[in-house]
Amino acid sequence: MANLFTRIKDSISADLHNLLDEKEQKNPVAALNQYLRQSEQEKEKVRRLIERQHKLKDEFTREYHKAQDLADKRLKQAAIADKAGEEQMHQFAMKEQEEYQARADRMKTLRQEAVNQLEELEQKYEEMKHKLKDMHLRRMELMGRENVAHANHQMNKVMEETADKPYSRFAELENYIESLEYKVNSSYYRSTFDSKIARLEKEMQDQEKAN
Repeated sequence: MANLFTRIKDSISADLHNLLDEKEQKNPVAALNQYLRQSEQEKEKVRRLIERQHKLKDEFTREYHKAQDLADKRLKQAAIADKAGEEQMHQFAMKEQEEYQARADRMKTLRQEAVNQLEELEQKYEEMKHKLKDMHLRRMELMGRENVAHANHQMNKVMEETADKPYSRFAELENYIESLEYKVNSSYYRSTFDSKIARLEKEMQDQEKAN
């Protein structure tokens, strides 16, 4: 049963990824935006790694100075013990001095390696930021071209669809208005016809009486 659910989940996941891929193919600007978002996330990861490298370099520096100071201190103490004829103290101081000096030399080497690595990382990081900036500007350019292309497409579509239709629609509207005007005029003429005839009849009767 678990295997069945796993296969169903994997199938649904695959279908979803296919749909997303198809959507991105249909909308390359969306795919570019997604790529830039991922690149910005990677840039942020690199920035944090560089900060860690800075801290590591500072730690090597502190350890180097600490070990070198102790080595110098033991060397002076060894000289004092030797001058005082304290052979055992002299040997102890020299042994400690050698250990501290070896640690200091090692920390100095590691610090220099960290400095070199940090310089290389920072240089690449700056190049990365410049490239990402160029990509953002390029995206803006492409988005502008996409907007213009869509606008031209919509305008061309409207102009093609209405190339002949406006005139036929205006003609239909004009015919409709003329028909409406005729109906209004006819109705008015019909409604006043009886009164006009009655007036004419009265005028004719008055004229006959006058004669």
